[in-house]
Amino acid sequence: MIKNKKFNSVVAMVSACSLMTVGFTSEAASAQPEAHMAMGTRDVQQIMKLDSNMLEITPETLMVSTKEKIEEEQRRKIEEVEQREREAREKAEREAREKEQQEAAALQSQYQELMASIIFCEAGNQPYEGQVAVGAVIMNRVRSSAYPNSIEAVIYQSGQFGPASTGWLDRVRSSRGYTATAMQAANDALAGANPIGGCLYFDQGGYGMKIGAHYFH
Repeated sequence: MIKNKKFNSVVAMVSACSLMTVGFTSEAASAQPEAHMAMGTRDVQQIMKLDSNMLEITPETLMVSTKEKIEEEQRRKIEEVEQREREAREKAEREAREKEQQEAAALQSQYQELMASIIFCEAGNQPYEGQVAVGAVIMNRVRSSAYPNSIEAVIYQSGQFGPASTGWLDRVRSSRGYTATAMQAANDALAGANPIGGCLYFDQGGYGMKIGAHYFH
């Protein structure tokens, strides 16, 4: 069917060219008959050559073209699915990181408040360096194998800190009754500030490094 249509179009174009050739004046045609005929023949040959590719369209070439279009569409859809999956995965990872950061920040805030509370109870009336020193003792114990390995466990260890055993620490903690100075001392101790070296104990009237009313040893 396609071949017939293309062939008919070629025939039509050849006929048109023939009519154009006949349209020359009789004088010009008689003067140069060979040139007239040669030009008309070349034109027909060029037209036939240009349209030969059109006559070569077959069901097989159409099938190949359709197959390529289908494969290209399939590739495009696969790329879209992969892009959506990648974006969903990146979003889930980002949300997981944000959640971890929020949980870590909340835990850090709890540690700061607990540390500020015990510092206030033990050394709220002491100079700032002495308050940081109490926090440093707690951090030294956390790092020591002789004591529990968490701030809360160290502070609430039985027989160690009087305010923890009497309930005073919990009251200060729940009411946030610590001072801004105690909170700053807690932040500094948690960040690594340590004016007393490796000391694990402090008391009044004992021995060791004296800061304010406390001796650290």
